[in-house]
Amino acid sequence: MSGDIEAIGAAVTAGLAGHAVEPRHGGGGAHAGGRCLNCGTSLVGSHCHHCGQNADIHRSFGAIGHDLVHAIFHFEGKIWNTLPLLAWRPGDLTRRYIHGERARFISPLALFLFAVFLTYAVLAMVGSGGGVGEGIAKAAAEQTRANALKEGFEQEVDRVDAALLRKDLPREEQQKLQDERAALQKSADYLGVARNLSETERRSGPPVLDDPKEQVMTGVDFLSRTKVDTGVEFIDHGMEKALANPALVIYKLQANAYKFAWALIPLSLPFMWLLFPFSRRFHTYDHFVFVTYSISFMLLLFVVVRLLNLTIFGELAIFIAMLYVPFHMYRQLHDAYRSSRFGALVRTTLLLFFSLYAVIAFMLMLLALGVLG
Repeated sequence: MSGDIEAIGAAVTAGLAGHAVEPRHGGGGAHAGGRCLNCGTSLVGSHCHHCGQNADIHRSFGAIGHDLVHAIFHFEGKIWNTLPLLAWRPGDLTRRYIHGERARFISPLALFLFAVFLTYAVLAMVGSGGGVGEGIAKAAAEQTRANALKEGFEQEVDRVDAALLRKDLPREEQQKLQDERAALQKSADYLGVARNLSETERRSGPPVLDDPKEQVMTGVDFLSRTKVDTGVEFIDHGMEKALANPALVIYKLQANAYKFAWALIPLSLPFMWLLFPFSRRFHTYDHFVFVTYSISFMLLLFVVVRLLNLTIFGELAIFIAMLYVPFHMYRQLHDAYRSSRFGALVRTTLLLFFSLYAVIAFMLMLLALGVLG
C-alpha cells in the first residue's frame, strides 16, 4: 500500500518536472528558411509560427550542456530575470506573472521543482548541518541498535524461561538456567537495553523535558517499551515496525520529503484562501503562483544558508535569514495583492502561523507514510 503511494508521489514529481521544463510546442529545430522538422510548416523566422519549435538545430557536444540548462531554466535569460525579483521584489514578480508576463520569467512550478532538486542534492552532499535533526537521526540509530539487542535478549530469556517451566528439570540444571538468566539481565543492564515498563510506569507516561531532541527520543523509548494496541491491525503492525527500527523511519521521511514535496502547495492553498476569504478579486491560480514562488524562495534560501554554514559566516547567515523570511512574506503579500501596509502586516503574521501549520501537516503526512510503509 505504502509502496504504491510512494510510487504515485515519485510519478507525480516526475510528471510535474516534465510538464514544467518541456517547451509547450515541440523541442527540436530546423534550418531557418526551410521547413520545420516537427510539423513541416514553411519557416519565416527563427521559430515555427505553427508549432513554436526553434528553427536552429545543434548536434555538437557542447549543445548537450545548452539543452540541460535550457531544460531547467528555458535558458533564454529567464533565470536572471526571475531570481533578483524573487529575492527582493517577490510581490512584483508574482503579480506580473499572474497578469500575463510569463515569457520572460521561469514558471513558478519549474522554479519550485528546481529548488526541490537542488535542496535534495545539497543535503545529500553536505548533510543537514547538525542540530536537532541530525541529533534525532543519531538517536534513532542508537534506538534501532538497542531494540535489536533487546529483541535478542528477550528471545534468550524466553528460551530460558521455557526451559525452567519443565517439571522434570534437575536441580543443577535449574540453577544453571537461573544463573544464565541473571547473567542475561546483567548484560542487558550493562548495554543499556531497557526493560519492559510496569503498569504504573505505563499509566504515568513519558516525562516532559525541555530539550526537544531528548523529548522525542524519550517518547520513542517509552513507546518501544509499551505494546501498541490501537485496535486497527495495520496501524499496530506499522507502529511496531517503526518503533523497532526508527532509523528506517527517519530514512523514509527523508526520501518521501523529496517525492512528496509538491504536496506543500495544495496544503498551503487553503490557508491562502483564509487570508482573503470570499474575495472575488483573487482566484485559486493567483494563490498557487504566490505559494509556489514563496516556497521556492524559502528552499533556495535554505540552500544558501546551508552552504554558508560551511564557512565562518554560518551563524550570521542564519540570523539574517530568520529576519528576512517574514520581511519577504510581507513584501510579497503587499505587492502581489496590493494590500495596505497594515493589512499586509496582519496577513504576514497570520501567514507565519499558517506556514507552520502547513509544514506540520506535511511532516505528519510523511510520518504516516514512513510508519505505515
